[in-house]
Amino acid sequence: MKIETLGVIGAGQMGSGIAQVAAASGLAVILNDIEQGFVDKGRSAIAGNLARSVEKGKLDAAAKEAILGRIRGTVRLEEMAAADFVVEAATERQEIKFQLFRELDRICRPEVILASNTSSIPIGRIASQTRRPDKVIGMHFMNPVPVMKLVEVIPGLATSEETLKATWALAERFGKTPARANDYPGFIANRILLPMINEAVYCLYHGVGTREDIDTVMRLGMNHPMGPLALADLIGLDTCLAIMETLYDGFKDSKYRPCPLLRKYVEAGWLGRKTGRGFYEYR
Repeated sequence: MKIETLGVIGAGQMGSGIAQVAAASGLAVILNDIEQGFVDKGRSAIAGNLARSVEKGKLDAAAKEAILGRIRGTVRLEEMAAADFVVEAATERQEIKFQLFRELDRICRPEVILASNTSSIPIGRIASQTRRPDKVIGMHFMNPVPVMKLVEVIPGLATSEETLKATWALAERFGKTPARANDYPGFIANRILLPMINEAVYCLYHGVGTREDIDTVMRLGMNHPMGPLALADLIGLDTCLAIMETLYDGFKDSKYRPCPLLRKYVEAGWLGRKTGRGFYEYR
């Protein structure tokens, strides 16, 4: 299938990153969010990323302007009617994704594939909200999208082989390495990663170590590039909690129970880097 225009729902950290790599691959991009301020912020983030690439000599100024020129922002979801493939990267809340997929199913042409960047919600559950479950698939990018090479591709029970092949090829066009995961809560990446982060929060909660010592042990002892608490701040503690709740709800296994301290931080609005405070403070 021919894909010339990509629709991206959500102009936050993940959505703007997806829009950037898509535009860099030569696609026209329609970047949507619910408020113009969010769209403008997403475009500014993309411009900043590209400017840094120019400064480092990885990109010339003309290429930067060409990439930005291929991205147009909108607050009207109806403009997704022009998209050949749509990636949803909205907030990790099931009810929001369900509503979006019902609307996209109505707006988009019948042959258009609807992909979700969900971190943990089963794809079959999302696909059931549409009349095209064979054309719904998971396309889970890693953060930050322009840097990280992996894309988890998750077919649901009803996803067609044609949809899987088209999504796999699109990930490769973006310069990513796709890996297939079967449709279980958390897929592969977050079924492994988030329980580790949650256990690090339990270590802090139980006083096993300070935040610095916990992260130092994992960085220097396990050769991780970033400690789990700093990584949680980067991901967003609200997203971490949402994924743990999806795992706990999906498997009914106590090993996936979110740490009370994680929930307490989210309730206090300490969500990590995006709010200026999480397990660490940011200026």
